[in-house]
Amino acid sequence: MITFKKVKVYSILIIILLNLFYVAPCYSLSFREDLFKYALDLSSGGKFNLALEEWNKYLDYYPDDAAGFSNRGNVRLVAGDVKGSIDDQNKAIILNPSQIDPYINRGIAEEALGQWSQAKKDYMFVISQDSKNFSALYNLANVEGSTSHWDEAKDLFSKAALYNPGFAMARSSLALADFQLGNIDESEKELKKLIRRYPNFADARAALTALNWSKGESGKAESNWIAVTELDPRYSDEEWLKKIRRWPPKPIKELMNFIDLK
Repeated sequence: MITFKKVKVYSILIIILLNLFYVAPCYSLSFREDLFKYALDLSSGGKFNLALEEWNKYLDYYPDDAAGFSNRGNVRLVAGDVKGSIDDQNKAIILNPSQIDPYINRGIAEEALGQWSQAKKDYMFVISQDSKNFSALYNLANVEGSTSHWDEAKDLFSKAALYNPGFAMARSSLALADFQLGNIDESEKELKKLIRRYPNFADARAALTALNWSKGESGKAESNWIAVTELDPRYSDEEWLKKIRRWPPKPIKELMNFIDLK
């Protein structure tokens, strides 16, 4: 059995997991491994146009490889071909329905189209097979938040953070859900812990800026915001917060009030 390592590729929308599966041996094992690895290296290196060419080549040779389709689907999503990405994940699922990774990848693409019910179905399937799959739990939490179910989102963010304690974005999202639900003390405590551990984590600092401002602590808000502007200027963009990062509405409102000095 040949097992290929997992790598991550990041888009402006979400974290895309390049999940790899078992690849059956063929007449030229070394050639297959080399071709797969080269396409994978291009993907992880952010050379998406070249990576897409190599995945196309790989699939010309090995059209029954679920891993190849799923990885090409991830690259197509990063490149903006969302429907093509879903098509590739569908093919991967048909070829190897027992593997859960294409369901997560398809869910991510469905989220990009705002297809919340389809994405939820995919994530729920993954969780039914693996109740501690933190990626599916986190993504399902984002779906619940996007449909204004913040109590459910909070519970799922909490589980994602529990099963992967180093998952800082899940913990920050949990604090934001608490902020939205009015659990200010819990939210503030979690954000401060995150910042102590990850001083350059812009999401937590931006969230704490909004929370400080909501409490009338303008000096603390200013201090945190200075760090945010140096780390990631996107947090001043309300549309980015709503559509890409997908913060809850209350923290967005407080952060915009801070920026506008309201």
